[in-house]
Amino acid sequence: MAKLIFLLAVQILLLASVSATGDDGENFARTIDRKLLGLHKKEKLTHFKVYWHDILSGPNPTSIMIQPPVANTSYFGAISMIDNALTAKVPMNSTVLGQAQGFYAGAAQKELGFLMAMNFAFKTGKYNGSTITILGRNTALSEVREMPIVGGSGLFRFARGYVEARTKWINLKNGDATVEYSCYVLHY
Repeated sequence: MAKLIFLLAVQILLLASVSATGDDGENFARTIDRKLLGLHKKEKLTHFKVYWHDILSGPNPTSIMIQPPVANTSYFGAISMIDNALTAKVPMNSTVLGQAQGFYAGAAQKELGFLMAMNFAFKTGKYNGSTITILGRNTALSEVREMPIVGGSGLFRFARGYVEARTKWINLKNGDATVEYSCYVLHY
């Protein structure tokens, strides 16, 4: 019995000393081999074009304002959540390639300027299950707007690049719009 108590006491002391020396915060990061993440492959530049349908009207809107603007004179302060269809062509009933999911917020007081934060989640073909993430400034009344691609997943893991947005159609009465997104993506 004394041996058992002695062994238990030694084990408790060993555990206490190991946990006391513990992690000092210096071991939270490590260098890994790029090949483990597929980063040894040659980087590709992919270009594709999709049409983003922002529907504010009707029984099934794809864009919903969750925070109204702070004043009636501009869109400043308003926030809208989106789950917009991405199609292959301008008509809404063309092939759906995926969804644009995220939000846009009125970020300019003197013009119609938005902070855009959204993922293009692809649902068809080779890119099914892959995403790109767009985060940037969109001055919606400009003919062409450029926003950065800041990342991605799936086949677009480690993506970077940019998109050019061009409004193809807008209904000024209800706010519905179709925007062409021309995407230039560097990825492995």
